[in-house]
Amino acid sequence: MTEDAPAPDAVASPAPDPSASSTGTGASAPPETSGRTARTALSALVAAHAISQTGNVVTAFAVPFSVLALGGSGVEIGVAVAFATAPVIIGAPLGGVVVDRVGHRRAAIVADVVSGASVLAMPVLALTVGLPFWALLTLLFVGGLLDTPGQTARRVMLPGLTERAGVRIERSVGLIDGSERLAKLLGASLAGLLVAAVGPVPSLFVNAATFAVSAALTWLFVPAPAPVRDGAPPADRTDPADAARASWWSDLVEGARFVARDPLMRLIVGLVMITNLLDAARGSTLLPLYANDRLGGAAALGLLVATMGGCALVGNVAFGFVAHRVPRRVTFAVCFTLAGGPASVAYALGAPLPVLVGTTALAGLAAGALNPILGTVELERTPEHMRGRVFGLINAGAWAGIPAGALLGGLAADTIGLGVAFGAVAVVYTAVTLVPLTGGSWRLMERADGLRRRSA
Repeated sequence: MTEDAPAPDAVASPAPDPSASSTGTGASAPPETSGRTARTALSALVAAHAISQTGNVVTAFAVPFSVLALGGSGVEIGVAVAFATAPVIIGAPLGGVVVDRVGHRRAAIVADVVSGASVLAMPVLALTVGLPFWALLTLLFVGGLLDTPGQTARRVMLPGLTERAGVRIERSVGLIDGSERLAKLLGASLAGLLVAAVGPVPSLFVNAATFAVSAALTWLFVPAPAPVRDGAPPADRTDPADAARASWWSDLVEGARFVARDPLMRLIVGLVMITNLLDAARGSTLLPLYANDRLGGAAALGLLVATMGGCALVGNVAFGFVAHRVPRRVTFAVCFTLAGGPASVAYALGAPLPVLVGTTALAGLAAGALNPILGTVELERTPEHMRGRVFGLINAGAWAGIPAGALLGGLAADTIGLGVAFGAVAVVYTAVTLVPLTGGSWRLMERADGLRRRSA
């Protein structure tokens, strides 16, 4: 999920990772006996994720201001953001099956290469033959199609590297989430400066470069992960050879059936889908319009996003030390509410920039706990051999509201005004994020000793 998005027990023994003998470029995967320790590989994976996400932050800045520079309206910004996020709904579930089939490492590398090429085409076209609005939308769609599968592949590789590095799973999930927070911190500052200095379209060269660096780090330093085998596979588990022959559709249906039958997964997808819709309306459309109209432009927006990212990083690191000691459900609900409610109220009331920075800092600190909780719960409840497709489906469901949210944000800004729109976001966000406190299947978020994983 995005907090402005956040994003997911018996023994599961997966099919071998096909990328174990090959990289996305056809070169042999570096063996784990090459002298690179598991901690080095884990660090490289986290770094690749952070660099790739930094580029995404630059794009998130550049696209709205590109549309505004061309005389576009709030609705057109919403359309552009929708085209950038809609591919997740397609790419996440199908890409999850690809990740499980072609190998996690190879999938991560190929996703970065393809996404980087599509982003590079935007400034190249704009500075040569021109970049009409329809072409921008097309490239945004293509660029987003493999972005989420690449992120999923890196997260699926995390448990194996974590086990060999001797790190708690809560800590490693917090590390990769913290890398996204760091990306927001650095990327927002960089994006604000780039957009102000060279313009929104040329700044996309930086985004293309980040995808290339991310792919190179994964190729050079992250070995193909060996599966984590902590017991015998369940008797009803499909044989790996049979799984390799199964159709992609069968794999997708199997993952969808797993998510649909798991009561907690259903609740998580529903909650995050609603909050992501609200976050897209707020962060992708309303906030750029607010910054352009009332705060002086991209520099103020960069400050706010950097504040969110920096404080979320601090909250993420701090939470990593206590994650295994606190109750998950209550912590999740309270922090989720703080991550979206107060800041939206401040915007609704037209608060001055220092107040906006303060409420954004509070939101960031609270948001630092969300993805580590969700990521750990999803890893615990999903059999290892299904994680790619299951995480892809969860991402698709969670992101399903984002394109609509971006469009609704633009419509709300052009009709009811920015203040009322932010107020509506605050009310709905607060009501929805307090639902886990009602109990029911939400209690399954808590640790269950002896039930760390559950078979399909």
